[in-house]
Amino acid sequence: MLGAAGAVLASTIGQPGTASAKASFDSPYTLTQTYNAALRMVRVDLGLTVTERDPSAAYILFDYKSTESGQRVAPGSIEMVEAGRVVKVVVQLGQMPRYHEQVMSDALAKKLRDEYGEPAPRGNQHEVVDAGADGAAATP
Repeated sequence: MLGAAGAVLASTIGQPGTASAKASFDSPYTLTQTYNAALRMVRVDLGLTVTERDPSAAYILFDYKSTESGQRVAPGSIEMVEAGRVVKVVVQLGQMPRYHEQVMSDALAKKLRDEYGEPAPRGNQHEVVDAGADGAAATP
């Protein structure tokens, strides 16, 4: 799963003449919520063309157009990786100034809050609590 997403980032970063800047943030929402909000933002809110997507690898590739760049189209990507209690979100628009990536990153964080409200607390995935027969919590 991480290999495909890493390949996406490597192909975006490795393009000749592109900058390797990126904007990222930690989403306290689930991977599914974060991916779905990102896809809706790209397709519906921004009206951009999605060129490739993979929910199982959690990435979206799209053609980015900005009002200030005229008709120029730049490749863009949003990658999401489960990282314990958060989902690491990376937005890349290699041929655009970094602030475009930051604006998209901030818009996605706002969209998540607006659509899902306060995130539910996410426990440590490695911590298993067993109440047992007598109701006393025991950690293995």
